Amino acid sequence: MKKDFFIKFFSGILFGTIIFVSGFLLGKSERVIINPTEELDLTLFSEAYYLLEENFPGFEEIPQEKMVYGIINGLIGSLEDPHTAFFDPERSKVFMEDVSGKFDGIGIEIGIRNGNLQVISPLKNTPAYHAGIKAQDVITSINGESTEEVSLDEAVVKIRGTKGEEVLLGILRDEEEKEISIIRDTILIPSMEWKLIEGDIAHIELFHFHEDVSYDFAKMAREILSSPAKKIILDLRNNPGGLFSPSINIAGRFLEPNSVVVIQTGSKKKNGDEEIRSTGNPPFFLDYPLVVLINEGTASASEIIAGALKDQRSTPIIGTPSFGKGSIQRMHELYDGSTIKITEEYFLTPNKNVINNKGIKPDIEIEITEEDIENEKDPQLKEAVEVIKKM
Repeated sequence: MKKDFFIKFFSGILFGTIIFVSGFLLGKSERVIINPTEELDLTLFSEAYYLLEENFPGFEEIPQEKMVYGIINGLIGSLEDPHTAFFDPERSKVFMEDVSGKFDGIGIEIGIRNGNLQVISPLKNTPAYHAGIKAQDVITSINGESTEEVSLDEAVVKIRGTKGEEVLLGILRDEEEKEISIIRDTILIPSMEWKLIEGDIAHIELFHFHEDVSYDFAKMAREILSSPAKKIILDLRNNPGGLFSPSINIAGRFLEPNSVVVIQTGSKKKNGDEEIRSTGNPPFFLDYPLVVLINEGTASASEIIAGALKDQRSTPIIGTPSFGKGSIQRMHELYDGSTIKITEEYFLTPNKNVINNKGIKPDIEIEITEEDIENEKDPQLKEAVEVIKKM
């Protein structure tokens, strides 16, 4: 009977996971099977299941897998944390594509904020970027379907699709609603690029923290060291974050060895706060005057770097307040290839400033207006140049 299957499932498999412990997303350990029945009273669940089985027409035709996934999603939903999520095998594959830096879609990072599905940032030179999608746009519908009840991960799956196919997004911006049609393409997530401006200033744009970003940064750093560059503008605008470890690595290239980069707090498995320090990598740019650019699309790993440089080097921060995603998630793989992404810790800047839901406030706040965009002006970068020239 299905009932017997579900009771056995809850007693052994549902709470049995392969625990990933190293890094931000990836790691390995032995499978740990946990039996929750001694502490978790499933009587109410069993009663509800029995009533549905006895009375709901067609109950026996509902796939067991669908029911189990629904139960897990309900359990996670009770936590009311937008960053803790369940991925079935298909969505797990989508998530791992993000980490690899290649997928078919439109090229936006999205999140849940104030109960709305919101664009954190469009990735540069992607279909979403060229279609005019902007950070802080609220996505009200996907292909005509309301996003009011959609989860973050469901939204990702719906927005992605096959290269060459259209997706229609309903957008709310400045209290004005519009629909934007976007043709999906293969998205190669760039990690960074740099160019020399004003003769001796290296303008570094970091776009995303995926698997290869530390290698890409080391390669780029050697190019800058061999160039006429004497000063650096580190541009973290519209960088939605990504893997945790590379952010520590890159921040360390600008700091004294063994500097505190970030403080992890709130873990149920650790005794108190933990200081994460820069280790092992040569500080390429310790002696270079430095300015950092941020905006509302600067989130997560990029906020770690901005916070570390602000606290440890008194680096001037220019732009608008960052997004405020100050939590750390780790992936746990279930036996069928599904995964659970769990918020396990929060992070603070070296001076113990809270980032989550607050963000980083710039020292010099400058907005980019619609007129600036239309005229292809960048007052934030212009201000950064003026500030660094005096350093």
